[in-house]
Amino acid sequence: MDSSMKRRFSGKALRAMMLPLFAEQLLVMLVGIVDTLAVSYAGEAAVSGVSLVNQFNIIFIYLFLALASGGAVVISQYIGRREGENARETASQLLTFSAIFSLVVAALVLAGKEMLLSLLFGRVEPEVMEACVTYLEVSAYSYPALAIYNAGAALQRSMGRTKGTMYISVLANVINMVGDFIGVFVLGAGVAGVAYPSLIARLFSAAAVTLLCFEQKNEVFYRWMFIFRWNGSLMRRILSIAVPNGIENGVFQLVKVVLTSMVALFGTYQIAANGVAQSIWSLAALVGVAMGPVFITVIGQCVGAGDLEAAEYYFKKLGKYTLAVSTGWNLIILALTPLVLEFYVLEPETKQLVLLLVLIHNVFNAGAFPYSGAFSNGLRAAGDVKFTMKVSLASTIGGRLVLSYVLGVVMDMGVIGLAWAMAADWTIRALLFLWRERTGKWREFQVI
Repeated sequence: MDSSMKRRFSGKALRAMMLPLFAEQLLVMLVGIVDTLAVSYAGEAAVSGVSLVNQFNIIFIYLFLALASGGAVVISQYIGRREGENARETASQLLTFSAIFSLVVAALVLAGKEMLLSLLFGRVEPEVMEACVTYLEVSAYSYPALAIYNAGAALQRSMGRTKGTMYISVLANVINMVGDFIGVFVLGAGVAGVAYPSLIARLFSAAAVTLLCFEQKNEVFYRWMFIFRWNGSLMRRILSIAVPNGIENGVFQLVKVVLTSMVALFGTYQIAANGVAQSIWSLAALVGVAMGPVFITVIGQCVGAGDLEAAEYYFKKLGKYTLAVSTGWNLIILALTPLVLEFYVLEPETKQLVLLLVLIHNVFNAGAFPYSGAFSNGLRAAGDVKFTMKVSLASTIGGRLVLSYVLGVVMDMGVIGLAWAMAADWTIRALLFLWRERTGKWREFQVI
């Protein structure tokens, strides 16, 4: 293995990337809880409107993330090849395309917001629809800021610089929380009182990370000459990673919507248990989510340098690291779950069901999700995107969706059946992605 690669990604260097990403994800989740609490004081119509629109917004959030991930792969590979000028051009082009794409999306959503909401949620009460329109309008204003932030964060993470985005996230979330307090409790602005603070926080994040990315002391930075010059071949490289990733994430979100409708068939106590369990699941999954960008940076740079032996070494090392940390984290969350449930006013039967759901989730989130989730980003970083997309689509639809119906509805297992289907989905993906890495087929792809 190239000794320079080994020095670049020592255990200390890897931890320096991982810990800020984990802290950032944890902060975002905790602030999300505060947001939900603030919205609840704005009234039931506001809660319903925000909840419904967020289901719609997440589609675009994942599209912007997919685009940024495509750019991160190409930037990482150029860094690995020590082609700094090409890396700078890629980063600049990613900023340009992210801005243009998000502006077009925002314009289309703003132009057709009433039609879209009527199509999606036409049966809701007038007060809820009014809240939906307000929240969607302000959310659409923030799409360009969100896309620009993701582009900048992708550049920073490609260089292994994750502290900067963590600090920006801390400040942005403080702005959001203070804004929520003023908007809801001081101004009594209802849904607008929680919508505009999010817009302001995202504008701050986009501006801050962009300024960070213009700093020429960095290995890779934005250059004006590349921002205003279109490079079609470079954009095709970015999109070759981004489009399959976007399709994969889009289908996953659609399946989640279908599964939410399926849960509604199982009765009140199961719906309540599933809702509480999902909030705990999100916390338990933080390690796997945070490790995704680390795989892209490390494997991308190794492959870009042409050091496939180093890439194989880090596939194994990062996989084991993710498995170990994820196992410890999931055990902690599982141990704390009974204590957390003491704060919920739930029937004993419901609490027992939550505990069982968390147990199933955490066992497989610790053992399978590190390889079905974060590990797959390593394959994408090597350019093996079509395989990961096909596996994910087949597993999501043929595994999670079909098996959820069979176990949950046909066999009358309810939400427990859906939890086992989720575990099966992760296990199938983990085994196939591990097999793919072992075969070495990922070595045959070329992104740049």
